[in-house]
Amino acid sequence: MHYIAPMAIGVLYALLMSFVREPHRRRLNAVMLAGAGAAYLSGGGLGGWEFAFTALITYIAFRGLDSWTFIGVGWLLHTAWDVVHHLEGGPIIPFASTSSLGCAICDPVIALWCLRGGPSLIGLVRRRRRGGRPGTVESTPAETAGTAGPSGRPGTGVPTPDIRST
Repeated sequence: MHYIAPMAIGVLYALLMSFVREPHRRRLNAVMLAGAGAAYLSGGGLGGWEFAFTALITYIAFRGLDSWTFIGVGWLLHTAWDVVHHLEGGPIIPFASTSSLGCAICDPVIALWCLRGGPSLIGLVRRRRRGGRPGTVESTPAETAGTAGPSGRPGTGVPTPDIRST
């Protein structure tokens, strides 16, 4: 249960985030990453390194405002920090001795979801129920920006002509 519950929490996190529409989902995840980066500050288990890590994650979270990749990398860095805390520092939750280990198991689940572009899990399930093609993923506005099909609808893959260049 020490291993299954943290993975389930990571999936639940991605599922709950699916209720937030893009681009707000990406931005909210960047803020969540910044908060997670500061989670160990009050424990001080690794001294001044806590401040250095928080500064690094804050920068990565800032870059994550416009990039799912940065958010995913930030969660992977937080995973490594969790492992260090589990082995050498204090736990993330002082009264739960294995909390850093649990966090180290949960965070890669979130990171993988972020590295896939933070797709809506609800949208994926709906498409599968409707008989959508397996392997199709919800597009994010960043992926479909500047594209419109013959009907002028975004996301159909045909580039929209740039008015300034004509």
